[in-house]
Amino acid sequence: MINYTTHEFHHEVFRLFGKPHRRGGGGVDMVINYTGGDTWVPSLRSLRKGGRMLTCGATAGFDPPTDIRYIWTFELQLLGSNGWTVEDLESLLNMVQTGKLKPVIDRVLPLTEAVEALRLLEDREVIGKVIVEP
Repeated sequence: MINYTTHEFHHEVFRLFGKPHRRGGGGVDMVINYTGGDTWVPSLRSLRKGGRMLTCGATAGFDPPTDIRYIWTFELQLLGSNGWTVEDLESLLNMVQTGKLKPVIDRVLPLTEAVEALRLLEDREVIGKVIVEP
């Protein structure tokens, strides 16, 4: 896992997999981006030629600057996923229950600290989920 708050993650991708080239090689096959905003461009920059980016949200901003020449030059695919239907959520929870998917939990806080939990999320000071327990 690369912590995007402490590392320029596209540079970490370059270090691990090589810098993407127009003729192929380097980069990663797929990036899943949940936040938009300042992670959008580095996510695109991390993709190999023909790579795909799945976007599932825009909690950090819905209008990031994008040089679309990079998208067509590297023949990238941008895919959107809503995933908030009852059926999708039931499927997701079933995957967690059966162990097929393990969520990343940053911390667990008591209900009395619910305001702090919201602040942590809004200020993007966590990697993963914050659980608030009654």
